[in-house]
Amino acid sequence: MRYGVRVVTPGEPRKKRRVFLWIFLVVQVLFIAWIIAGLASSPGGPSVASQTAHVCAHHGWWPLFKSHADCMKHYAVALNDATNTGTGLAVAFIVVLWVVVDFLLATGYGVYRLARR
Repeated sequence: MRYGVRVVTPGEPRKKRRVFLWIFLVVQVLFIAWIIAGLASSPGGPSVASQTAHVCAHHGWWPLFKSHADCMKHYAVALNDATNTGTGLAVAFIVVLWVVVDFLLATGYGVYRLARR
């Protein structure tokens, strides 16, 4: 090595570049960031408290609940459960997509390795 430049002689093997490894790791980091962002985000739209107050007001509770207080309690729990279910389904979709992308990357890498032999 002279002046920071490495001279490769004809008989010397070239250094292997690990491009696929870095692409694979970047894809993994992107999916992890997507899952964290999805879990940390808050749902848009009106809050649970305002939705509950709107639905339970003016005898809106009558067909389903015993009283206004019963409506406020149980409807808020139902809305929170629905939000958690939606978040869980979104994370499950991301994980399934992650598995599919990893499978396609592995298959492409396998085909590439077999073609180089």
